[in-house]
Amino acid sequence: MHFSDLGLAEEIVRAVTEHGYTTPTPIQAQAIPAVLSGGDLMAGAQTGTGKTAGFVLPILHRLSATSAKAAPGGRAPIRALILTPTRELTAQVEESVRTYGKHTRLSSMAMFGGVNINPQITRLKSRLDILVATPGRLLDHVNQRTLDLSHVEILVLDEADRMLDMGFIRDIRKILALLPRQRQNLLFSATFSDDIKALADGLLNQPALIEVARRNATADTIAQKVYDVDRDKKRQVLSHLIKTHQWFQVLVFTRTKHGANRLAEQLAKDDIPALAIHGNKSQSARTRALSEFKTGKLQVLVATDIAARGIDISELPHVVNYELPNVPEDYVHRIGRTGRAGAEGEAISLVCVDELDFLRGIERLIKRSLPRAVVPGFEPDPNAKPEPIQLRSAEHRGGRGQSRPPRAPGSPGGAKPAGKAGASRPPRSGNPDRPKARPGGEVSGGRPSGANHRSGGRGR
Repeated sequence: MHFSDLGLAEEIVRAVTEHGYTTPTPIQAQAIPAVLSGGDLMAGAQTGTGKTAGFVLPILHRLSATSAKAAPGGRAPIRALILTPTRELTAQVEESVRTYGKHTRLSSMAMFGGVNINPQITRLKSRLDILVATPGRLLDHVNQRTLDLSHVEILVLDEADRMLDMGFIRDIRKILALLPRQRQNLLFSATFSDDIKALADGLLNQPALIEVARRNATADTIAQKVYDVDRDKKRQVLSHLIKTHQWFQVLVFTRTKHGANRLAEQLAKDDIPALAIHGNKSQSARTRALSEFKTGKLQVLVATDIAARGIDISELPHVVNYELPNVPEDYVHRIGRTGRAGAEGEAISLVCVDELDFLRGIERLIKRSLPRAVVPGFEPDPNAKPEPIQLRSAEHRGGRGQSRPPRAPGSPGGAKPAGKAGASRPPRSGNPDRPKARPGGEVSGGRPSGANHRSGGRGR
């Protein structure tokens, strides 16, 4: 099957082909016709399988095929709204819109906090067909009466599982109340938790259901291994593995922002080039770190879960869980940064006695036992006793600073929506969600053209 077989307009297929993509991935092959039909959709696939192109391409087709009805005042209305949880993902999705819509007359914009709002206000005064935004900054504009959502024809909730986990359900409800009742709703999620299904029940109308991977499964192309290690030897073990195996482009996850900073500094002292990326870093620092990591100038990028959302790096070879996440679903998201679109990847977890409950929760979720090993010379103390883990990171609490207690190891992910939620690169020869590498990085690290960038603000 080729993209030209899916019913997409010639100018959209041409843009995809110009970037070297011909064959859709399974999620694209199923989602594109479903979106073109005009009905609601609930779609799930592992990260890196091409979900973004699965909705961007048919949205471009549908909007190009019909004319916009003039909004009050004669201005062209916003016709499609794509909500994403993080600034990096917002930038990535909007870049895909521009990349695959370059032969159409449609215009788009990425909207997020952490940057001056005034350029965004100016951009909103011009024609805007597709708006990609984080919930917090979008509501800033709503409060300032700088945008009108009453003519939106298509709504997408992207990474819906992450938005729930970040506590955005209230913001989503506020946004839904501003949209017309008659619209197409698309919900995309890496995992289908019970909370996601509850959200879908309140949002979607007789949706088509697509799930191209087992629920909460990890890609078969990822080689997973656990190294048992003492808590105070983790940094030495990580440095040893990186140097011994000559790893480059290593994405390392910590639970907290402070831990990310400390580890990056320690690795640098071990002569391993490393930088940290998290919500407290300035946008310029985040952009620089991502850019250097993508181009191979930076050997190790240390990240927290939220900051890493939206990172899309072609053939990223190594992901290391320096600390296991307390939310099992986050393990799936983390290691999904490697082994994308058929490429092989390696996911290593350094596990101390304190994290054994977290490990058991992860293995229950993915329904498999992970192979265990020790690094010679770093054998853990068999008599070590577990100590409580302090989950201090604000990035694991709900949006806008509200506190949410950590879930017990192995418990289901996602915040419970209260009541009814009013609530969704083609690979090279298969994944349009992965653009070719560009100097200085792209998507999550680069600064998309066309105004105002970087989501974030208000904890986003």
